[in-house]
Amino acid sequence: MAWIYLFAAGLCEWGWPIGLKLGLSESGLRWGWIGFAVVCMIASGALLLVAQKTIPMGTAYAVWTGIGAVGTFALGILVFAEPATLARFFFVGLIVIGILGLKLVSPG
Repeated sequence: MAWIYLFAAGLCEWGWPIGLKLGLSESGLRWGWIGFAVVCMIASGALLLVAQKTIPMGTAYAVWTGIGAVGTFALGILVFAEPATLARFFFVGLIVIGILGLKLVSPG
């Protein structure tokens, strides 16, 4: 169950960079998006807290940030038309390999 909480925490990590990106426009702050980012931060942290009851802290943190980084990378390409170069995919692939490796060698 702890890995499910950790995965959900990683998914919440996707929300706050999106909220921050959309929270600032040329006309000023967009408080709804800023609020969305804050809610995602709180939810993500709370789920990480619960996951760390079983999963070692270092593993949980690395997986949590990895899921957030990979998801944010993908959303940047899909939603914000960020560059989709082979080099970027290669290095994000290394993050994915690291996440999977930590899952395979960790208790919980």
